[in-house]
Amino acid sequence: MKTTIRKVGNSHGVIIPVAMLAQAGIQDEVELLVEKRNIVLRKPRKAVRAGWAEASRQIAAAGEHPLTGDLEWS
Repeated sequence: MKTTIRKVGNSHGVIIPVAMLAQAGIQDEVELLVEKRNIVLRKPRKAVRAGWAEASRQIAAAGEHPLTGDLEWS
């Protein structure tokens, strides 16, 4: 698809059709980078340890051993 680059304040932008965003699974936020002279938009990657803190709290609250899942610690 070919599109026009438009001036937006002191920057420039392009209009991305909703269907393309949906096809790529992009909603509110993107990663924007340059790879080999190409501008690339992609879904943000999740943080490496996203969700670990909550999982730790749930394990501690359940009283399970963190490695074996046993309810009693040896």
